[in-house]
Amino acid sequence: MTLVLVALSLALTRVASSVPPHEEVARMARFVVNKCDWASMATISTHEPVKGQPFSNVFSISDGPVGNGTGTPYMYLTHMEISVQDLQVNPQASLAVSLAQSSYCKKHGFDPQSPLCAHIILSGSVIQVNGSEASAAKESLFSRHPEMADWPTDHNWFFAKMNISQVWVLDYFGGVKTVTEEEYYKASQR
Repeated sequence: MTLVLVALSLALTRVASSVPPHEEVARMARFVVNKCDWASMATISTHEPVKGQPFSNVFSISDGPVGNGTGTPYMYLTHMEISVQDLQVNPQASLAVSLAQSSYCKKHGFDPQSPLCAHIILSGSVIQVNGSEASAAKESLFSRHPEMADWPTDHNWFFAKMNISQVWVLDYFGGVKTVTEEEYYKASQR
């Protein structure tokens, strides 16, 4: 039992020590996206009684293996899902992820809303991927969300990605910072 606790403590220390400095905004964005297994996706609702209003829902995401992601969040979707129905009318969406998903913020006493508990908002459009990119998305998602492989086939699941147009980073006091798509993809997450 003691060895397990020591190993867990070392793992938590590695996560904490690997968080990029807040001055490296694009790198922080890549880091947080890669560490997160799910996101809150906001769409514009097409459903009464909230038609035309923002609608947020939780989706599993993956940009690749932890520590070696591509920066592109992939999702496994079905047209049966209410937010996906919104995306069919308007593919514009935002994905929000936060280090509150990890042990980092709790370990440091940071409230999930605190800017010290870094959160990232990606804006863009959600598009279906096919061919070799769908294969990469499948590998990326199923490696982090193995249960997906057993989801009902009659739901006609498909792979999609967030086609990022803007990145918003809140990781320190002083307000939100923005990162262009180009800066985001150039940044190393390590």
